[in-house]
Amino acid sequence: MKVTQHIENAKGKSLFSFEILPPLKGQNIQSIFDSIDPLMEFNPPFIDVTYHREEFEFKELPSGLLEKKIVKKRPGTVGICAAIQNKYQVDAIPHILCGGFTKEDTENFLIDIDFLGIQNVVALRGDAIKSETYFKAEKGGHLYASDLVSQISNLNNGVYLDADLQNSCRTDFCIGVAGYPEKHIEAPSLDSDIHFLKKKIKHGAEYIITQMFFDNQKYFDFVAKCRAAGITVPIIPGLKPIATKKQLNLIPHRFSVELPDDLIMEVVRATDAEAVNQIGIEWCINQSKELIKAGIPVLHYYSMGKSQNIKQIAQSIF
Repeated sequence: MKVTQHIENAKGKSLFSFEILPPLKGQNIQSIFDSIDPLMEFNPPFIDVTYHREEFEFKELPSGLLEKKIVKKRPGTVGICAAIQNKYQVDAIPHILCGGFTKEDTENFLIDIDFLGIQNVVALRGDAIKSETYFKAEKGGHLYASDLVSQISNLNNGVYLDADLQNSCRTDFCIGVAGYPEKHIEAPSLDSDIHFLKKKIKHGAEYIITQMFFDNQKYFDFVAKCRAAGITVPIIPGLKPIATKKQLNLIPHRFSVELPDDLIMEVVRATDAEAVNQIGIEWCINQSKELIKAGIPVLHYYSMGKSQNIKQIAQSIF
């Protein structure tokens, strides 16, 4: 079922969903099931599965020369989605990136997941890899998420890259895209960011999932700006509880979001790791309650492969 249909069927009730990471190469699917099992009692209608593109590493040869090697540290997005739908009978949503994909790769990826009965995708540009200062598109790939959305929409209309195909079948993907309440790190302003977000909606995206935020007013202001710009699709808030003191520095740097001073000082004063974890849980519970009171259709949690703190939050909310 499509995300938009889940929202419609809920008739105003706030739904619970979450995002998982594929395990590191060398681990098996059980590690995924172990992180999902504790959260299934809260009846998630869908689960997002991130996609991680290849990186380049340089291995020193006995001769002293360096050999460039492509590595993929977290493979398995499509297989994990198929396993989730088979085991739990809930919709699994793969992320699909511009980075690392040619248009042909994208089309083949979409054909594969269509064959598996997957009806939703989240279309993202993706980040620059470590060897790049700025994001660089694959040769023959997309530079912008809006162009990726267009390709998916074309496939939904039966338009494939090979114009000579006869009687081609249409796919029926519900397309989600990312939104940034505090603007994308590369955007010059929030207004310009929303301008390009609107372009993704115009090209066929049907819902938005936001980057994490820790001040609900940032989300409410973002939604108001989107509505004023003519964006009417559901805007699903993405939430993540702080779990370690290290994240006070890591999250603002990595995701370009602000942490409220009250939250920062609570974490700074915490005497041990468990206290930090509980502060993060309580803060996220309070965020969640306020969002539900505001009638938000879905609360989407970034689990980062760990489910115990998400479970404690869900037990207080759902």
